[in-house]
Amino acid sequence: MSQEAVSNLAAKEWTVRIFMSEHDGNTRAEARLDTGSGSGLTGIGLARLTAQDADVPEIGDEVAAARALADLAERLLHTAEADVEAVHPSPR
Repeated sequence: MSQEAVSNLAAKEWTVRIFMSEHDGNTRAEARLDTGSGSGLTGIGLARLTAQDADVPEIGDEVAAARALADLAERLLHTAEADVEAVHPSPR
């Protein structure tokens, strides 16, 4: 890939911040997308510690964060599909 192509890829920057909270063996993560346009999306992920699980908070964080990112990705895809449909409606 040429340097110009790489520069064009860096023309926009979106950031995702993940916020975690833990309470009584439950971990909740929010993955917040900031596109810089004033609108954003948030994905939510949960992880629960069961009685047979070892209490390793890092694992709960990883599971909750992964689920939040997956939820965010699904929401972003649905948003994009709705935007495409608004620009190019399907014939009825």
